[in-house]
Amino acid sequence: MSGDGQGTRHWFDDEAGPVVRPYAMTRGRTTSAAQHRLDLIAVVVTEQHAEDPEADHTLSPEHVDIVELCRDAPQSVAELAAELDLPIGVVRVLIGDLVDDEMVHVTRPVPPAELPDESILRDVISGLRAL
Repeated sequence: MSGDGQGTRHWFDDEAGPVVRPYAMTRGRTTSAAQHRLDLIAVVVTEQHAEDPEADHTLSPEHVDIVELCRDAPQSVAELAAELDLPIGVVRVLIGDLVDDEMVHVTRPVPPAELPDESILRDVISGLRAL
């Protein structure tokens, strides 16, 4: 913290540029309707009909960035947070907005508990070989 000689104090580095608080990007929201599906390894994919997100003036620059990043290749929630240099909670809310607007969809990997047992797969392979 430094003073400027006029009795005011700065709580930031002048060279850092403008600072936007994460809750400003989400308009104070900390959750979204799709929040329950957005774990770190969930994969975000841009919808085919999301042609030009920049033309939609209701989207923030961060929303547009997410749509564009996922258009090139599907991205996990963790990858998007790292690429955008934003907290994971903010990215989850932004993705939730895009899911609600049908700009992206989210797929989740199959949980290990729902995968078939390895012994069943071996039995199936053995059965196929026996044919």
